[in-house]
Parts: sequence; C-alpha cells; structure tokens
Amino acid sequence: MGFVRLTEFQELMHTEFGVARADAMLADHVIPALGRTGAAAIESGVDPRDVWRALCADFDVPRTRW
Repeated sequence: MGFVRLTEFQELMHTEFGVARADAMLADHVIPALGRTGAAAIESGVDPRDVWRALCADFDVPRTRW
C-alpha cells in the first residue's frame, strides 16, 4: 500500500476495529514504535499509513489486512 489519505485511514480503522474502538485507540493508545498516540503522530506529520501499520502490529491484525 502506498500513501494513505486520512479519509482512507479512517475507513480502514473503522472497518477493522469498529467506529468506537477505532476512535478510542487512535486517541488513547500510545504506539510504542511511534512513541505517541496515533492521533498525535498524524497531527505531527507522520504518514497515516505508518500509523495504520503500527496499530495493526500492536493489535495483531493479520498482515494480509495491512
């Protein structure tokens, strides 16, 4: 997967984790690989694709869905 737009990222998150859980994960879960929450990482300019992959790794999403 190449660059992911923010709207695509949100759709991936909501599809994989459900709306409420995805939104909570993004705001509250500190991603060890990024040293901050997903929301903070995106806000600081990290590519949403990298946040998506890091969250998938943290929550054991099968690589086929990354």
